[in-house]
Amino acid sequence: MPTLRPLVAADLDAVVALEADCHDTPWSRRQFEDSLAAGHLAWVLVGEAGLLGYLVAMPGVDEMHLLDLTVAPACRGRGHARQLLGALAEACRAAKAALLWLEVRDGNADARRLYAAWGFEPVGRRKGYYARAQGGREDAVVMRWPVPAEAAA
Repeated sequence: MPTLRPLVAADLDAVVALEADCHDTPWSRRQFEDSLAAGHLAWVLVGEAGLLGYLVAMPGVDEMHLLDLTVAPACRGRGHARQLLGALAEACRAAKAALLWLEVRDGNADARRLYAAWGFEPVGRRKGYYARAQGGREDAVVMRWPVPAEAAA
């Protein structure tokens, strides 16, 4: 069973490498360091083979904002993203956050399906929000999830 634990500085090399492997325009090491320094929620999911995935979320007033959720390509489809989201849902409830927000690339159909299945609803669009490695920009779909007061049975 994979272990979910706080992301620490010793994890950054593996996190930054996975980020670079998975994203067109990856976060820099400095962005992860800044998130840790700011006290954002930051967790890694680790299995026998090493890093399976991670997430970073920023608490706000009565809300939470999911900034980055990544699962290693070879580990996708095994429920790891759902495990990370479940832990984030619990953190939202503990923080009394009423809403969880995120932006997702318009073209990231797998992530959009996951979020929709979780109960996120699209509420807007940010034109040209994401840079593309090959040039140009891509829209972000803004999604929100009303955090239920209790975990689903």
